[in-house]
Amino acid sequence: MTSPVSRRPATLPYALRLALGGAFVALATLTAQAEETRPIPQSPDILLGPLFNDVQSAKLFSDQKTFADAIPNGDPLMILADYRMQKSQTSFDLRHFVELNFTLPRENDQYVPPKGQTLRQHINGLWPVLTRSTVEVEKWDSLLPLPKPYVVPGGRFREVYYWDSYFTMLGLAESGHWDKIEDMVTNFAAEIDAWGHIPNGNRTYYLSRSQPPFFPFMVELLATHDGDEVLKKWLPQMEKEYQYWMDGAEALEPGGASKRVVRMADGSLLNRYWDDNDTPRPESWLDDVTTAKNNPNRPATEIYRDLRSAAASGWDFSSRWMDNPQQLGTIRTTSIVPVDLNSLMFHMEKAIARASKAAGDNAKAAQYDALANARQKALEKYLWNDKEGWYADYDLKSHKVRNQLTAAALFPLYVNAASSERAAKVAAATEARLLKPGGLTTTTVNSGQQWDAPNGWAPLQWVAAEGLQKYGQQKIAMEVSWRFLSNVQHTYNSEQKLVEKYDVSSTGTGGGGGEYPLQDGFGWTNGVTLKMLDLVCPKEKPCDSVPATRPAANDDTSKATDNAAQPAANNSIAPGDKKVAQ
Repeated sequence: MTSPVSRRPATLPYALRLALGGAFVALATLTAQAEETRPIPQSPDILLGPLFNDVQSAKLFSDQKTFADAIPNGDPLMILADYRMQKSQTSFDLRHFVELNFTLPRENDQYVPPKGQTLRQHINGLWPVLTRSTVEVEKWDSLLPLPKPYVVPGGRFREVYYWDSYFTMLGLAESGHWDKIEDMVTNFAAEIDAWGHIPNGNRTYYLSRSQPPFFPFMVELLATHDGDEVLKKWLPQMEKEYQYWMDGAEALEPGGASKRVVRMADGSLLNRYWDDNDTPRPESWLDDVTTAKNNPNRPATEIYRDLRSAAASGWDFSSRWMDNPQQLGTIRTTSIVPVDLNSLMFHMEKAIARASKAAGDNAKAAQYDALANARQKALEKYLWNDKEGWYADYDLKSHKVRNQLTAAALFPLYVNAASSERAAKVAAATEARLLKPGGLTTTTVNSGQQWDAPNGWAPLQWVAAEGLQKYGQQKIAMEVSWRFLSNVQHTYNSEQKLVEKYDVSSTGTGGGGGEYPLQDGFGWTNGVTLKMLDLVCPKEKPCDSVPATRPAANDDTSKATDNAAQPAANNSIAPGDKKVAQ
């Protein structure tokens, strides 16, 4: 019988095949470990079946998430049986039945900050307000317990979210809360141990998907404070998460895809977003059902999967995933290979290599370095739009790189995977097309979706600023930071709060669009704001609010000097590009 390795195309060099083989042997062990993870608890739409559907269809609550977060007061099977008996009675009142049989999520008390606080004081005061602890939960609660306290985004988001948390942690580090950072890393590691991956959020209905994989960044952040022992400690969990993303890769033929992994025509491996379920999202049940009903020419299950997979991307929703930006039903996330995800996977491979080296396992370090180098070559080949001069997503249906410019184009710079010449082109496109008066816009398309123009989001501002700095583009990096900070400050001055997203077409307006109203809080905005305050103000004169006039650049914060010199995977530069001399 032919081995999977020997079936790989000859375009894969021997050294890489060896690395892949070694890595996948290691992953096979992790797969066996993954099988020991606890059974997946059922989400409320499964537990409650027709009752859940009927409640969401009746629009009893303005937010579909409310009932998804409600806790049954008894065995769901008994409640469901009772519902079936009562619902045909003429006097039956669905709302009364729900209120009798469920404990609804309590409205968060409106936080009123002390008057006259600076931006920094306000954020520091928010950390305890946004901290939750759920070591134990009610038996039928959709909330999943976690061993340590954690910081939530705020508003309707009453649970911890995966990729949000990294940007929140940046702020916690600025505030000196290293204990909270360690707690959150411990929580995410516990989720990997329990479920084989980090779910979108700690709810049963989020278990079928993950989010942009920032766990290695979290571990590295903690290591800046606690040293390389941290890398060694969490290496098993980083590897286990990697296995989740690469599950099924070994059996894939060129041009094939399985769950989160895609094998390209030349045999190289890239990743996509994927949700294991193809049903309406419980937290947006009616929205998804309506989207499917309005698009009868597509199988509903296909639409549901693509909607869910876009939620896994964190960009829910965006023209990035659609054929027609004005029609959500044209969404097809699973046939798109995203540039941000593959940049993060490159970083994951480099981080595991680094952690393996710290643990004294040079063979494993070499394996993962080889995987990272191979991914970088694939990223440069498939996710670079040479005609437009920026990084973009790859379309599995047309077999071409897409033309759309989005803020995701900055991710190869953020992880130090771009060549200097390509980074310069991305910087120019960013400045010309994405930079607006209030910061960096998510895309150039105004679709009404929240991950499109005119909205700008804190994590993307940080990725851009950090990535541009790494390649010596301090001027544009500072421009992004200054404009976004000014936006945050103006909104805070008028409304005494930070919000989930901002309208960057002007200064001082919260963002709109999407499935739910603008949320206050807000974890990742808090984190990025604190980081950027230290970016724009000189170290000798730190600021607690955004200055009225722009200060001189804080040159000490620039990381451009050495890191800009070359990509992290420095032996694979795209043809025609060259490295900056060291």
